[in-house]
Amino acid sequence: MDYYKTDIEQLHSDLVAGKTTSADLTDATFKAIAAKDDDVQAFLALNEETATKDAQDQDAQGIAADATLAGIPVAIKDNIVTKDLTTTAASKMLANFVPIYDATVIERLRQAGMIVVGKTNMDEFAMGSSTENSAFKTTKNAWDHTKVPGGSSGGSAAAVASGEVLVALGSDTGGSIRQPAAFNGIVGFKPTYGRVSRWGLIAFGSSLDAIGTLTRSVRDSAHVMNAIVGADERDTTTVPRAQEDLGAKIGQSIKGMKIALPKEYLGEGVDAGVRERIEAAAEQFRAMGATVETVSLPHTQYAVPTYYIIASSEASSNLQRFDGIRYGFRAKDVQSLESVYVRSRSEGFGDEVKRRIMLGTFSLSAGFYDAYFKKAAQVRTLISRDFEDVFKDYDLVMGPTTPTPAFEVGSKVTDPLTMYMNDILTIPVNLAGLPAASINGGFVDGMPIGLQLIGKAFDEATIYQAAAAFEDANDYKDQTPGGQN
Repeated sequence: MDYYKTDIEQLHSDLVAGKTTSADLTDATFKAIAAKDDDVQAFLALNEETATKDAQDQDAQGIAADATLAGIPVAIKDNIVTKDLTTTAASKMLANFVPIYDATVIERLRQAGMIVVGKTNMDEFAMGSSTENSAFKTTKNAWDHTKVPGGSSGGSAAAVASGEVLVALGSDTGGSIRQPAAFNGIVGFKPTYGRVSRWGLIAFGSSLDAIGTLTRSVRDSAHVMNAIVGADERDTTTVPRAQEDLGAKIGQSIKGMKIALPKEYLGEGVDAGVRERIEAAAEQFRAMGATVETVSLPHTQYAVPTYYIIASSEASSNLQRFDGIRYGFRAKDVQSLESVYVRSRSEGFGDEVKRRIMLGTFSLSAGFYDAYFKKAAQVRTLISRDFEDVFKDYDLVMGPTTPTPAFEVGSKVTDPLTMYMNDILTIPVNLAGLPAASINGGFVDGMPIGLQLIGKAFDEATIYQAAAAFEDANDYKDQTPGGQN
């Protein structure tokens, strides 16, 4: 199976017509993983025996004409729990954790008939921007194995971009779907906060986390997002809404659409080649009948410190459960209760996780809460208001997803501040709880760069409309690693 030359709709048509079977697709997927993953290192665990049986069961019951996702393989980021399949969050702390239940999104994918083929690598507990913080392996960029795939959903992005799978789930706390999508030249979609249940997602920053998709095309993303959205009584942050087709506006003209291009998104630190591609994208939107105008989001400059205080504080709280007592890694030969806590956490967590726990604990501590966490929460409100003001007059906000194309493996891993700044263009979206997508915006020095489209809360449909129009006007998604097209 050549995933570079097909999409969900074509596979569904072939399945319904009997030109292929789910068992054949699943077998071909595992063969593609076997052929490519030694180089890409995208997967932490495979689900071959169960996936094969699930695919055979799908074939036995038949693929209904309206079951668009039935029989199609999917990969899952390893911080989303999967029943009877190891879920580690790429951490030594959970190296042997096998859940006894599925996350809500996994339940919904299974109900749609999708076949879970395995779990993908990530930065430990989703903390990182390069997938170099995994306790187990370093995933490589699909286009250039000397470069990082981005993070923290780097395994999911690399698996899709390298043609191992057609679709994968990821999580996005500060850009962890969109940034690796940009680095690998694919589509990464983060929904509005509360649109998709987080039940069964191993928590990092609970007010920021969102589960979304990584796919090769905009239309594929909409199909999978439609399957996982919806309120969930087990996650009280989900928002009850009438059933919607998020892809309903795909194919419609964008003539008359108003798009804002913040001057802060093309400022200092943005690579000249990236800036040139985004300006070219703006001209292309204008040629299709949209209005693109420069605006200001003045509090963008405070997004990174605001995010890292809030996210680290929430992580400090969420990760306190991993104490060596209830479950997870426990240090050996401990002599006291205190040493169980100290050594289990010291040995079980990686450096980046410990760095963020300490930062969060400090920000929440007596005497510093008002100066740090409270102030960050206030600035978060200002960032949200910036977007609200712009969306009074515009349908979308556009800009680059990342300041640069993918960087070399090892080049920034010892410089956390530089690594943190890599998320400056994606973080504001999470702080405001808005939906956003990264699509392939072209190439700089042979590497893909991301075009980010940000929408109003619960207006994913307009993002898909504009993203599909741009995708259809270019051949970027047809250009693939290794020069295949």
